[in-house]
Amino acid sequence: MSALTIALPKGRLLNPALDVLDTLGYDMAEIRGGTRKLIVEDNKNHARFLLLKPFDVVTFVEYGAADVGIVGQDVLLEQESDVFEPLALPFGFCRIVLATRRERAQTNWRLATSLRLASKYPRITRKFFIERGWSAEIIPLHGSVEIAPALGLSDLLVDIVDTGRTLKENGLVEIETLCHSQAALIVNRASHALRFQEIGALIARLNQVIKEQGD
Repeated sequence: MSALTIALPKGRLLNPALDVLDTLGYDMAEIRGGTRKLIVEDNKNHARFLLLKPFDVVTFVEYGAADVGIVGQDVLLEQESDVFEPLALPFGFCRIVLATRRERAQTNWRLATSLRLASKYPRITRKFFIERGWSAEIIPLHGSVEIAPALGLSDLLVDIVDTGRTLKENGLVEIETLCHSQAALIVNRASHALRFQEIGALIARLNQVIKEQGD
């Protein structure tokens, strides 16, 4: 059988993901060394790793180009992909929040009209506004969301925060938390059936690591 293909997210979740995989005995040395490869082989453990943008991790797993992946639950909520999510992982804790400029913090947004809202999470944002009966034009952005209100591009923003420091440094305040997120293991549904024992063993080992770290 081919090597187990594991998709990893570039960015803030990569190093903690590597720490967990190190604990499981996988060889993470080449990735930690800053390789520019997008596919890294670990022949000793019959595995290979894909280094992808977080939103691409879900796509590669859903369509079977990767058997399993590690990604933030925020990405799963936004993409609503058809993957199996057997396990939440103990890192990458954050929140998706609604925020605005500090001087507009007391605005009654329910009564406001012609609202514009910037976010890299348009699906999550749209669902949030529909549930509350609010109306707003959603402007999708892929980065630098925090500067949108300051430049008049939007009245509000929805973005992911950890400590909230970036919002404060850009003169923004949180209004409401839409949802919480952390890292998760995801599995391709066909791979889960075809490689049930192998992937089941991986999940069991991860569970054991999580338990030991929590004790």
